[in-house]
Amino acid sequence: MRFFEAMTIGGLLASALFHADAQAQAGSILHVEIINATLYRRGYCSIADQGKDPTKLPTSTITPFVTGIGIGDIVSVNGQPVKGTALQYFQGGSLASTFTPGTKIADITSAPSGASWDLTFLNPDGTLIGSIHIDGNGGGPPPPGAPKEVSGSSLMVTGGTGPFFGARGYWQPAQDSVSGERQTTDCEDPAYRRIHADAGGNKRHGLLYLVPMAAPQVVTMPNGPAVVHASDGSLVSSAKPARAGEILTLFATGLGPTKPGVDPGQPFPASPLQNVNSPVQVLVNGNSADVLYAGGYPGAADGYQVNFRVPDATAPGQASLQVAAAWITGKAINIPVE
Repeated sequence: MRFFEAMTIGGLLASALFHADAQAQAGSILHVEIINATLYRRGYCSIADQGKDPTKLPTSTITPFVTGIGIGDIVSVNGQPVKGTALQYFQGGSLASTFTPGTKIADITSAPSGASWDLTFLNPDGTLIGSIHIDGNGGGPPPPGAPKEVSGSSLMVTGGTGPFFGARGYWQPAQDSVSGERQTTDCEDPAYRRIHADAGGNKRHGLLYLVPMAAPQVVTMPNGPAVVHASDGSLVSSAKPARAGEILTLFATGLGPTKPGVDPGQPFPASPLQNVNSPVQVLVNGNSADVLYAGGYPGAADGYQVNFRVPDATAPGQASLQVAAAWITGKAINIPVE
């Protein structure tokens, strides 16, 4: 893998004197698709009989104080195939602001009245990307100040691991109606969850609004964005613009953990190569470019090199360029294309 150590940009990265745009990040929207979603309500079986029945049991009804656990398979984020597990823990039934027998009265409406989630994301090869922990109420109106995509729910991201470390945001587990999770009791054997999935797959379309601790960002230098021609290492500029189909290299911050990995705050070594652990995307005018390599830059603690091919259909002129890691997208910069 070629590194541009002799260039000014390489020196900046190696000495960690570069900077990304300091503008506050608005956050990213992640559409999370879940299948085989099943909710197991507790309290229906004795401890000795819990999870023992291999048959598909009928739907249970919620009571004001029932608890349970939901399990589902994460299969994609923003249309990209992934693996993973969604775990839901809930306490009690609905809250209602008007008197309704059998429902807990309160000044807010929510269903269920207390819930937490753990979303764990894996690469298609099964390697761990990271996880997100969520707490709050499962229903009600959207929080004040939430983006318009969040139409309801008061579930908030309280932390995460990997590229989601330090992230905050909101989670709406059912952004729109798909086929809904299946609901049963704790008597049913959860090993049969995928076998017992209803026709349509018990799909849920969840929505995450994430504000990361540090978003991916193309490095900005005094003479422009740190994007170079891979053929000779020269800066992409109006005097030497990029071309459709050409391989370029950008330098970025905030792409998160690498593999085999380094300790937090430590510079990346030259060997072995430190490939970014999360899915990395480069968007040119909103179109996905082929990412050929993404890894930590030797000597930099938060500097990365990304090699990509400009999409063939890129029109001449100023093209917007964004880099994303773990579906969290940085601010767009512009590069000239001839």
